Amino acid sequence: MGSLLLLTPQIPYPPRQGTALRNWGLLQGLSTGHEVSLLTFAAPDQPLEPDPVLLDRVARIEVVPQPERTVSDRLRDLVTTGRPDLTQRLISTVFRQQLEAWLAQYRFDWVIVEGLEMTPYLATRSDSGGRLAFDAHNCEYLLQRRAARSDWRRPRRWAGALYSSIQWRRLRRFEAEACRRADLVIAVSEADAAALRAIAGDVNPLVIPNGIDVDTYAPSYRRAPTEDAPGLAMPEPAFIFTGTMDFRPNVDGVLWFVDKVWPRIRMALPEARFYIVGRRPHARLKRLRDIPDIVITGEVPDTRPYIDAATVYVVPLLVGGGTRLKLLESTAMGKAIVATPLAAEGFADPQRAMFLAATPPAFADACVALAQDANLRTIWGTRARAYAEAYDWSRLLPPLLERLI
Repeated sequence: MGSLLLLTPQIPYPPRQGTALRNWGLLQGLSTGHEVSLLTFAAPDQPLEPDPVLLDRVARIEVVPQPERTVSDRLRDLVTTGRPDLTQRLISTVFRQQLEAWLAQYRFDWVIVEGLEMTPYLATRSDSGGRLAFDAHNCEYLLQRRAARSDWRRPRRWAGALYSSIQWRRLRRFEAEACRRADLVIAVSEADAAALRAIAGDVNPLVIPNGIDVDTYAPSYRRAPTEDAPGLAMPEPAFIFTGTMDFRPNVDGVLWFVDKVWPRIRMALPEARFYIVGRRPHARLKRLRDIPDIVITGEVPDTRPYIDAATVYVVPLLVGGGTRLKLLESTAMGKAIVATPLAAEGFADPQRAMFLAATPPAFADACVALAQDANLRTIWGTRARAYAEAYDWSRLLPPLLERLI
């Protein structure tokens, strides 16, 4: 049995958003054949006391509060450091001291760094000969480059375009350096692996796609409605989007859907409702609260009742990279799905499991067709569930387990 140390940007359990979903899946799988230690930050909305479910999976755990970082801090770093904003977010003396103490006290075969924001700690090596792995949850420079190209086309977004233009160039240099420093680089898709090879040609990433525990998203999952999770009480047709709602690609995608697609859906389906489900709704979404047929829930204890209640699950993303865990959740629950091609990037033949639509008319037409035809929804839901089986962690993790021996 090997000894592994995972470094994560937030406590991975309970897994309520993309990063935590991946980290929890990896931790569960790795703990079956290795001794796993976890050094993690706690997000501001997370308790410092780990859940007993998490404690059962690890040999040891230490939780450090995420450092506070103001807008002034970010502006100072933008001007003075030359480093990407993302990689400055979790700089913590307390975290580094705890990492150094563990490396001095214990022998780890591998230290696994989860995500680019944790790579400042790649420089901290053990004297015991342990190796370093960098799990690139997204190809971050690619994400920011796409954001910049999108924003330059809209004068009102030029400030954001300038920011993203600066950031993607810094990220490209930093990601290349992080890849070269690691003994093993893990990518979530072939597309991301190719993008990382393009900036660090001597690196050959191991592709371990995002996955889920399919059984926990069985289409038969049901939960009685509660005040916090009204799920099954939603009137139909209900269109659902789930995600962290201060994350730029999610905000942009939802606004595109509301402005360009939703009016077309409402013309055909006057009773339709759109539910935006996710924590930390961004200020840019405030204007949507005045629209009677749109509901912004904020954080919910569990997204599954909402996904389950969806007549149609929508993923209208225009910027991004990697693979979307929200698509895995909705396919595993056997939902009829409409997504943009970019949202489904990184998946193999996604058109087998969902409608792909790149333009507002095509997206709206697919949504209306599914909402009006229960038999069609059943057909696509069955296809989606079958598709999700290939992304169960039990099928994805063996190549990584072999490399960590």
